[in-house]
Amino acid sequence: MSQRFQVELKKLVDNSYEIEIGERLFPSLIRDLQEGLVPGVSKFAIITDSSVEPLYGQPLLKLMRQNGFAAELFAFPAGEPSKTRETKALLEDQLLSHSYGRDCCIIAVGGGAVTDLAGFLAGTFGRGVPSLNYATTLLAAADASVGGKTGVNTPVATNLIGVFHQPRKVYIDLAAWRTLPVREFRSGLAETIKHACLVDVKFFEYLENNIGKIVTPDGELILDPETCEQIALHNCRIKYEVVEQDEHESNLRQILNLGHTAGRALEAVSGYTLLHGEAVAVGLVIQAKLGVKLGYMTGEQAERVAALLRRAGLPTEIPDAITNRMLMDKMYTDKKVRSGRIRFVFQDGIGAMKRFADGSYSTPVEEATIMELLEEIRG
Repeated sequence: MSQRFQVELKKLVDNSYEIEIGERLFPSLIRDLQEGLVPGVSKFAIITDSSVEPLYGQPLLKLMRQNGFAAELFAFPAGEPSKTRETKALLEDQLLSHSYGRDCCIIAVGGGAVTDLAGFLAGTFGRGVPSLNYATTLLAAADASVGGKTGVNTPVATNLIGVFHQPRKVYIDLAAWRTLPVREFRSGLAETIKHACLVDVKFFEYLENNIGKIVTPDGELILDPETCEQIALHNCRIKYEVVEQDEHESNLRQILNLGHTAGRALEAVSGYTLLHGEAVAVGLVIQAKLGVKLGYMTGEQAERVAALLRRAGLPTEIPDAITNRMLMDKMYTDKKVRSGRIRFVFQDGIGAMKRFADGSYSTPVEEATIMELLEEIRG
């Protein structure tokens, strides 16, 4: 004879937060903390990487201490290869050795790798502590600052291990974009172009008409302030509108993986010599051309996507060193794979996404079809 007891844990959780876009936002962050943005916190941990540490990490640490906050800085080597479980464990050990507990707050200062890793750390340390994101790159502004997806890479695949952990606030510092190497900035543009492809044909046209105001094909950063602000605003709005409807990626949020099935695979197979946005750019072209093959968009529309990526200075072809077989095998590690079948999300023209008969936004594509397309791309 067994006994049963029902544990009722239904509750409404409000994960709302504000995004502030502007230049040199440290004073705003300090003011927010003074006004109780994260109540009950006695210690702050600034998490950053070795590139951002001297530019933004150390200045923020100094400012926080000057304003009476107990804070320390923890940095890890810059670059996607550091976004691992091992780095997370090292940071956790450092926090523990400095007596950090559940009354701390994590402040992530940097690009997407920093916000992904620090957010994962915040989501699990002490079973979850509050965090803030101070985004210093276009990639972080476009992709990592909205939505609460955090994670690390493994030798098998990127971002396969992580949690959903929403920050208390996000700061997007447009002044920091001027400190970026042009290659890093272009990498962020790939996610921006992806957002336009997803749901906003007018934003796509805006980028076609204004891309030259922020970067030239030969690598000069222009960074017109008004254009940068518009790009930051549109990125946040588009991603927010998707995440609001599907916070935990049960269906609609899959569309944010546009270009990522092949893109993440390329990124990993390249040994991260391709930046995330560079790999996604090639992935967007593969998706678009595969979409033409399957009747979801026209050849002219696919060429518009590729042309905009090229004008942004991004690659649109698979590197010669990566074989079709290598790329195909890595695609099988994608999070959307079900029952051993690779799934893609597809554009429905430009500015809309294809929804399939079963209501899903992703669909399985046969390996033979993908291989045939990859052969065609290589000519």
